[in-house]
Amino acid sequence: MTATLAPSPWPAPTAPRRDGEWRFGRAQGLAGTSWLWDLRRNCAISPRQMLMAYVLVCVLALAVAFGFWWQGVQLVMAFAGVELLAVGVGMLLMARHARDREIITLDGREMAVEQHVGPVVERTRFRVEWVRVEPAAAEGSLVELSGEGRRVRIGRHVRPELRFELAQELRRALRLSRAAGERVLDHELQASR
Repeated sequence: MTATLAPSPWPAPTAPRRDGEWRFGRAQGLAGTSWLWDLRRNCAISPRQMLMAYVLVCVLALAVAFGFWWQGVQLVMAFAGVELLAVGVGMLLMARHARDREIITLDGREMAVEQHVGPVVERTRFRVEWVRVEPAAAEGSLVELSGEGRRVRIGRHVRPELRFELAQELRRALRLSRAAGERVLDHELQASR
């Protein structure tokens, strides 16, 4: 058997956070054997606020267009209608993706990934023993979770320079989950004897 060493596409691991806290995820449950990462799109305006802004833009644009129409320039009203339609379509597309996010849960022996992109939700499940956390390409690329013939890329809503830290956090949680699973198996084996 031969081994080949290749350079890692990610930088060398840094020291863990001093405060021991999770930057992206949080532990759940009493025993701390369950974790949740909710990676959301950074939206400065909610869909409701966007609707209110669109109504305000419509009122102002139609008031100006009505003033020109009153003066006998009817073509301005047609252009205002086309403009408001284009702005409305753009805002609708933006609002459609305002709630995009990725939810990663690690509970016991299973890791589940939910990706919400517009109205589509994709779910992927992995057994903890088989999950690998790797970069999808080079430094700053998406984080790829793979195992059991499935793979999913996560981290779209995390800044590229922080994706490595997300991968480290996932790896740490997987190690803790695997260790907890081994302790449970050892306890069950001893109880059956």
